[in-house]
Amino acid sequence: MADSSFDIVSKVERQEVDNALNQAAKEVSQRYDFKGVGASIAWSGEKIEIRANAEERAKAVLDIFQSKLVKRGISLKALDSGEPQASGKEYKIISSLKEGISQEDAKKVAKIIRDEGPKGVKAQVQGDELRVSAKSRDALQEVIALLKGKDFDFALQFVNYR
Repeated sequence: MADSSFDIVSKVERQEVDNALNQAAKEVSQRYDFKGVGASIAWSGEKIEIRANAEERAKAVLDIFQSKLVKRGISLKALDSGEPQASGKEYKIISSLKEGISQEDAKKVAKIIRDEGPKGVKAQVQGDELRVSAKSRDALQEVIALLKGKDFDFALQFVNYR
């Protein structure tokens, strides 16, 4: 019988992020406490740019965006937000999306699987993802439970389970 396997990836559903951004922009444009403060949130190339005339307002817009992401099932670990920076009379926060598992992060995950996971489970790094294989599906379930119990500084998804 062939080995069962699954892939560990760190990907973000771009359409869901776009929907969350549009919802946040709509809420910012309609809320009374954002009237006249020049608050906005929009795509700026591959990054998300938040603008407001006060640092607190910019952070409030970021908070609204984060709550919309959570409602859409996107981990906040995938969002990399900077500190508010003054540019002229307004403050900007530049946020980017983190996708893919870096080589050193993949090695950390593979080491955890080797050290703490069930016997006979193999983990191979394949580009920006990790392939985990074992003879039994139960062992793979144990690995998923083990990794869900750990706190990484990046989001993990488990795909291609077969």
